[in-house]
Amino acid sequence: MATAYERFNLHATPEKFYIEACGDGANDVLVIDRVSTEMTLSGIKDIPPSGVTRPICGIMGTTRLVAGMYLIVITRKRKVGDLFGHTVWKALEFDVISYKKTILHLTDIQMQDNKTFLSMISNVLNTDGFYFCTDYDLTHTQQRLSNTSPDFQEMSLLERADQRFMWNGNLLREIIAQPELHKFAFPVIHGFIVMKPCCINGKVFEWILISRRSCFRAGVRYYVRGIDSEGHAANFVETEQIVQYNNAQASFVQTRGSMPFFWSQRPNLKYKPKPQISTDTNHMDGFRRHFESQVLIYGKQVILNLVNQKGSELPLEQAFAKMVNGMENVLIKYIAFDFHKECSKMRWHRLQILVDAVSDMQEEFGYFMVSSDGKVTSEQSGAFRSNCMDCLDRTNVIQSLLARRSLQSQLQRMGVLHVGQKIEEQADFEKIYKNAWADNANACAKQYAGTGALKTDFTRTGKRTHWGLVMDGWNSMIRYYKNNFSDGFRQDSIDLFLGNYTVDETESLTPLHVQKDWKFLLLPVIMAVAFSMCIICLLMAGDTWTETLAYLLFWGMASALTAAVIVVNGREFVDAPKLVQKEKMD
Repeated sequence: MATAYERFNLHATPEKFYIEACGDGANDVLVIDRVSTEMTLSGIKDIPPSGVTRPICGIMGTTRLVAGMYLIVITRKRKVGDLFGHTVWKALEFDVISYKKTILHLTDIQMQDNKTFLSMISNVLNTDGFYFCTDYDLTHTQQRLSNTSPDFQEMSLLERADQRFMWNGNLLREIIAQPELHKFAFPVIHGFIVMKPCCINGKVFEWILISRRSCFRAGVRYYVRGIDSEGHAANFVETEQIVQYNNAQASFVQTRGSMPFFWSQRPNLKYKPKPQISTDTNHMDGFRRHFESQVLIYGKQVILNLVNQKGSELPLEQAFAKMVNGMENVLIKYIAFDFHKECSKMRWHRLQILVDAVSDMQEEFGYFMVSSDGKVTSEQSGAFRSNCMDCLDRTNVIQSLLARRSLQSQLQRMGVLHVGQKIEEQADFEKIYKNAWADNANACAKQYAGTGALKTDFTRTGKRTHWGLVMDGWNSMIRYYKNNFSDGFRQDSIDLFLGNYTVDETESLTPLHVQKDWKFLLLPVIMAVAFSMCIICLLMAGDTWTETLAYLLFWGMASALTAAVIVVNGREFVDAPKLVQKEKMD
């Protein structure tokens, strides 16, 4: 496998960027012309001494904004751990550098648009969870990597990467098109990675959890639901749990993703917007594409649908069940489990009902395992595809329980656990395990919903606590605010970063300039004034109580009526995406 360079020096002159590969025997230099934007391969002798030099950790890619091209580089990284002897890094800080030396050629409106687009790119880069490795393929599971051809092994990291999980694929288009430059870049995944050395019975092993977030139909909580016409599900995440001990290794893979048909849940100022199932779309085409790809990649599918089987979530559960039955595919099994009903009144032990119900299927699927002498002793023949409404809180709890059951079997086969021993009894490891899965929940939730996950007190401690309920309430409030008043910008940021929207320098007016209806500006002002007058009437009472009451009733009615009009027209008051057309979002 062709590896990528690990360290670089960036030499900048007014005309060119010189990206020098550092390391033993490295002599290559990537030259980027800041005027023509052409990329060429050169040698160290061509670096001019007049350039401003700085070390960088890697190239994220390039992007075109209103002012022209920008180079995005990784400026700070942290070592996460070693995966089979390969160092895994977390990207911590980035820099976005303009090819142009000045932006004075832009109009005031263009300057403002360029500033907004730059803040969008920064918004994505500042979302925690970018990981990379310069000499190992993080985009594939252990099992996929073991079933590859010699030709695949000879490919560069960029050529062989799973495009679903390569978050800088759009940014690296120009480098990917020139194979001689492939050693200057590497795939960057978005999600969560934790690597922990653990000890049970005096035997030290490495426990690893990797969540890979798909860049297909990526977005934020309420603006991206369901699937697209290609069958890509919103908030699709592949989670792999890996164990290494004495040169032996084992891997267990699960997936999560939005219910794979056409539905939406656009924010409208209500705490929980009512989900809408599309009535003018052929659901089965996209539904079939989704599961055909899932079966091809992961084998048999067991769907664990954790949504409520009452209220606004019930029609979604019924539609999902109906479509699975309509496929008549023996490789796909559907199980509905009303998480909230079963676990109401703090009865969290009832989750064992679901774990026990799928135990035979989990035994049948097995897991991927390689013995200490390098022989594949078992493969995973199917995967659990879990979902709730957001595929975050409920989903993560169930996935952690299934992963623990698989780990129990793996550690026994490896000789780490003695016969009859249970993971739950290993206090030190259990603490590491629960905290890691809770951290995984928080990472996935922040990337999709904008806040940490709910129900992590159960994941961390194995029981639901009153303090956990308080924290869930706080996170729910933050989610409500972000989902209604900042997620449009976040969705635009992701669409720009991933290339779903491309900036055209020749456009005089970008979609950022969407004129708001007069109601958007006027009604909140009227409501604020009316509410303020209510407070003033209370603090500065009139000559008689009847006069005070009359003023209160008038201004109170004005506040209530204005608030009612705002709620009825809720969609016009939320922060909606501007860059991608609405029909693509629904």
